[in-house]
Amino acid sequence: MTGPHPAVAAVRLAVRSLLDGLGPGARVLVACSGGADSLALAAATAFEAPKLAIDASAVVVDHGLQEGSASVAERAAAQCRSLGLDPVEVVAVQVDTTGVGPEAAARTARYAALEEAADRHGAAVVLLGHTRDDQAEQVLLGLARGSGARSLAGMPRRRGRYARPLLGISRAQAASACAASGLEAWVDPHNADAAYARVRARALLADLEAALGPGVAGALARSADQLREDADYLDALAADAQAALGPGPWATAALLAIRRPVRTRLWRLLLVAAGSPAGALTSAHVEACDALLTHWHGQGPASVPGGLRVQRSDGRVSITAPSRVE
Repeated sequence: MTGPHPAVAAVRLAVRSLLDGLGPGARVLVACSGGADSLALAAATAFEAPKLAIDASAVVVDHGLQEGSASVAERAAAQCRSLGLDPVEVVAVQVDTTGVGPEAAARTARYAALEEAADRHGAAVVLLGHTRDDQAEQVLLGLARGSGARSLAGMPRRRGRYARPLLGISRAQAASACAASGLEAWVDPHNADAAYARVRARALLADLEAALGPGVAGALARSADQLREDADYLDALAADAQAALGPGPWATAALLAIRRPVRTRLWRLLLVAAGSPAGALTSAHVEACDALLTHWHGQGPASVPGGLRVQRSDGRVSITAPSRVE
């Protein structure tokens, strides 16, 4: 008696490792686009979950950004049902691109739909089909942004209710698993559109593999794992420092006593706590705040997203919100 195809076995093992920690009676929700990665994830989940007395369902998000997207979503849902996932639903969303790019807007709409679906299904965990190649591309994008260790740390295997069991699986393995299981994966035409940064990163990764040899994607993914551990540790130190400092204003000497790798993270925590949108904060904003400590020459306040002003006076630093107009 022969075993499953090696790619199928690898994907199942990755999913099993995640499901093992949930316990009987838990429910997981597979986010399936119909692409090879999420279909392979759906198939492995449908196979492994019953063995562990775990309930598994699926949701397909239709972003409505391409002609025929509703049909693509229904085909993905039908394949999920054929695998034994239950219930399976299709959720259509409106993608609002006002002020943001289509990738960011689609992501916002998708995660909002996944949150609502997880609540409806009573799912403890939402499974996402990101692979090792997605992780490597994320690291390349982080390098391009120059955003530091947190950006280079890529995507976590688990954050809150979201889990990515396939981060150790290559995109080629996922495609092979689908083919071996007789699943028909959808190929997103946007994956060939160089207008998207992730597509350009994918092409660059292929060039790097050709120039430097195979294994680049795996090396980048391993680097992300190591950097994430470092970033998590520094973030924890910054949170401890924030608690120790208490409410502002803060003595400049106390802030300067904190080592810079921790202090830059502390600035972000203080600014977000004061009302600055986390997604709008850049390294330039943090540097402007830190200059009030390290390059003080009587300069005026630093302006931060959210209308905040960070200023130094009498040896103390404060963060103030804009005055409300009655």
